[in-house]
Amino acid sequence: MNRYSAAIRSGDFLFVSGQVGSRDDGSPEPVFEQQVQLAFDNLAAVLKAAACTFDDVVDVTIFHTDPSTQWETFAAIRLKAIGDAPYPNWTAVGANWLAGFDFEIKVIARLPQPT
Repeated sequence: MNRYSAAIRSGDFLFVSGQVGSRDDGSPEPVFEQQVQLAFDNLAAVLKAAACTFDDVVDVTIFHTDPSTQWETFAAIRLKAIGDAPYPNWTAVGANWLAGFDFEIKVIARLPQPT
């Protein structure tokens, strides 16, 4: 339908498309905290499919529709997923349209090396 990949491997990296907090039917979760948690859950599933975890994430870009009022809620969920150093690069962007969502997260992860 939207004609994009959830993630693309390129060399030693995984480029993950923006993940949102959608319900099973694809609609936005209306409760912001739950929407952010679902976005992180969806991101974790994409990472897991590529044998990655949040520890492999090297770059993060997040998009908020109202960063000043959403930051505290987002930060609490972020700390659960990405808590300890070393921290990835991080960019936060205010956006006025996210296809009906209030939050989106995209990352670049380093693929684990075979042992």
